[in-house]
Amino acid sequence: MLVDLNPIAFHLGPIAVRWYGIFMALSFLVGSWYLYREGLRRGLDEDFLLNLAIIVIIFGVIGARLVFVLANYPGWFLTDRLQVFKIYEGGMSWHGGLLGGFLSGWLYARRKKVDVNKLADMVVPGLAFGYFLVRIANIFNQEVLGRPTDFWFGRWPAQLIGSAIGIILLARYFYVESKNPPPGYQFWSFIFYHQILRAVVEESVRDNPLSAVGYIVPHWGLGFFTLTQLTTPPILILAYYFMWRSCRQAGGRESYRLDLSSR
Repeated sequence: MLVDLNPIAFHLGPIAVRWYGIFMALSFLVGSWYLYREGLRRGLDEDFLLNLAIIVIIFGVIGARLVFVLANYPGWFLTDRLQVFKIYEGGMSWHGGLLGGFLSGWLYARRKKVDVNKLADMVVPGLAFGYFLVRIANIFNQEVLGRPTDFWFGRWPAQLIGSAIGIILLARYFYVESKNPPPGYQFWSFIFYHQILRAVVEESVRDNPLSAVGYIVPHWGLGFFTLTQLTTPPILILAYYFMWRSCRQAGGRESYRLDLSSR
């Protein structure tokens, strides 16, 4: 059963302020604050950190929206261009945002001759917390719905499952951080485990279109395979490679070989 919530939090004159935008802004604020605090603690320049946060946010939003529209409503570019810019109504691609933010941050860091791996590690809390918040915002927008089931709850709470993934990965980050991981490991291991949890758990219960070889388990409300599930293997291979590479470059610290050798 769907919860009927108003997607608009309040109005500022003619402007409707939506919960989706509030949660998105809050995730940017928390992520930027952590990056700024940790960056200063590690001796990075204040102006560099502030500029980096702005660049990553801007291009992350652009990438998230463009990939969402290209994957779902490419016709908007020809028939309804204004709709492409209505990000306050929801419709953002996680992978697009990650790609846009990462590439822009990587280029800026390379230009300033700053270690990209260390910077990438420091954005993980913002990514995990943002995933938690945005999935909550999806409830207000009545999107990212779960598949109907024959169970007593009627429909899988896909948004809450996604939020739980964000919290689990946030807790994992601080646990791993206490073990002094090698640069780059935190970021790539976040990508690795997030992709596994999303593909195996969240996408299986989320009411997304299936591929030509798709199959639905009606009673359980499980679906295989969505586009995200099909693109998961190459992402896992890429992330695992960089996890392994970061450990190798750091001399194969025993505490971080645990995470790789256990698989």
